[in-house]
Amino acid sequence: MQPASQPTLYELLEGLPTGVTGEILNGQLHTHPRPSGPHGRAANCLDRIIGRYFDFGDGGPGGWWIFTEPEVHFLRDAEVTVPDLAGWRRERMPIPPEDHRFEVVPDWVCEIFSPSTASRDREIKLPLYAHYGVPYAWLIDPVAHTLEAYRLDAGAWLEIDRFADADQVVAPPFESVSIDLRGLWLPGRPRIVERR
Repeated sequence: MQPASQPTLYELLEGLPTGVTGEILNGQLHTHPRPSGPHGRAANCLDRIIGRYFDFGDGGPGGWWIFTEPEVHFLRDAEVTVPDLAGWRRERMPIPPEDHRFEVVPDWVCEIFSPSTASRDREIKLPLYAHYGVPYAWLIDPVAHTLEAYRLDAGAWLEIDRFADADQVVAPPFESVSIDLRGLWLPGRPRIVERR
């Protein structure tokens, strides 16, 4: 009788329950639940803005594919990330894949922090993106209302700029459009004041 074969990490990733996102980072399976409200708001709004000008070319330069939560395979089924947003210049990826595996290195990634993912995004995924040669990365904290923009320089991340609250974001690779940062944040919750 032969022992049952152990599932691969990718088979485990594929078997995750609905609502759980999996990534294989440095040979380890990492999971996290669906994003929170502030996280989802920032991702959706940034996708609409960048997608409008750069994917659809509506009033902007076009020339990009922008995807939310693509499954990026730096090494097929072995090194798999799911950035919150990613973009590819169309001259590098003329046609997106028909299945769920994106095997062309993105030209830009954006990670949006959640309490459960912030350290992983910064300490594990950002170095991984540098290792595989992603030219641009943005990190967004929807609670602190910040956006950090980086570009790859000789294999290391160089901070381009840091934006906060209601700043106008003009940063590579999308510097031809100014993004009103305050549009990414959920409005503050009203305070309840007791009357005496």
